[in-house]
Amino acid sequence: MKVIYLDNNATTRTSPEVLVKMLPYFTDFYGNASSIHTFGGSNKHAIEKARGQVATLLNAKPEEIIFTSGGTEGDSTAIFSAVNSYPGKKHIITSAVEHPAVLEVCKFLASHGYRLDIIGVDEYGRFNMDQYKKVLDEDTAIVTTMWANSETGTIFPVKEIAELAHSKGALFHTDAVQAAGKIPTNVKDINADFVSISSHKIHGPKGMGALFVKDGIRFMPFMRGGHQENLRRAGTENVPNIVGFGYAAELALQHLPEYQTQVKPLRDLLEKELLAQIPDTKVNGDRENRLPNTLNMSFGYIEGESILMFLDEEGICASSGSACTTGSLEPSHVLRAMGVPFQFAHGSIRFSLSRFTTLEEINTVIKVLPGIIARLRAISPFKKA
Repeated sequence: MKVIYLDNNATTRTSPEVLVKMLPYFTDFYGNASSIHTFGGSNKHAIEKARGQVATLLNAKPEEIIFTSGGTEGDSTAIFSAVNSYPGKKHIITSAVEHPAVLEVCKFLASHGYRLDIIGVDEYGRFNMDQYKKVLDEDTAIVTTMWANSETGTIFPVKEIAELAHSKGALFHTDAVQAAGKIPTNVKDINADFVSISSHKIHGPKGMGALFVKDGIRFMPFMRGGHQENLRRAGTENVPNIVGFGYAAELALQHLPEYQTQVKPLRDLLEKELLAQIPDTKVNGDRENRLPNTLNMSFGYIEGESILMFLDEEGICASSGSACTTGSLEPSHVLRAMGVPFQFAHGSIRFSLSRFTTLEEINTVIKVLPGIIARLRAISPFKKA
């Protein structure tokens, strides 16, 4: 059975071209990049090339890029660097719909004496700017919000959020893991201090990411030990993954227009047909300002996990929210924050497309899903009032 993969916000396939670039660094150029001898030390050139490729994706300078193990490490590094660099400031601001990689760090700091404000969102998942303005003050060390939501695709006004943070002397970090490679992510335009991205969300290898640190910003390393990454992140460099990440970033920039010209029309077709064919269905998120590849839909009066099981039998991969929270019986914290009614929140499904998604695959989902929903509703214990 051919797999139809519509869970690209969880992870993407490593593109074949990226794999080809990586393979020689497992077998032929396997030396430690920190070694004095030429065989290992020559790999530094490959690392610096990749650093430049990632920097170009973000419109940053190569020296502003630190390679990490992924988005989670980048988020932690940015937040802890901010609070440790400004120990006199005891206030942190984030949003209610952040990834756990941000929310859990902020909650940890709150349990250790920091004042934490979690900004709410409206029914479309849009950041509450009025609430934000009220709580932001000179004691704020860092404001950390996502660029785009992983579950609904809703895009935050990160430029305005950053501008307000800076007006009070606070640093601004954005988790751009979902935004990078799907929409333009110009870190200079939004004037961010820290930006986290992840390789496996842009058809690169897993276990690799990057943190942008604006030139001149105070920085304290999260990983300490050796001298790697100019003393900013210790640990032997993962050269194959760095090379793969760099090339994936280059390809992501090349293919960026396709998300508007090819991916978005497929997403919109799926949305239009499912809304037309399945009653008691709603779209979650800001339909006017969201990622071009993301569709989050709630099918009333049934459970999302059951929908996923039936889709899986048809070879269709989707999700009921963030991959990091799958398995929980509770509705997504994102949908709860948006106030999605219980009878819809439990039946939410996220479809996330990529540049490899085809019209044939989308038409298959359109053909299969209405029947699945009808069968589940016929046996559901949840009844429409």
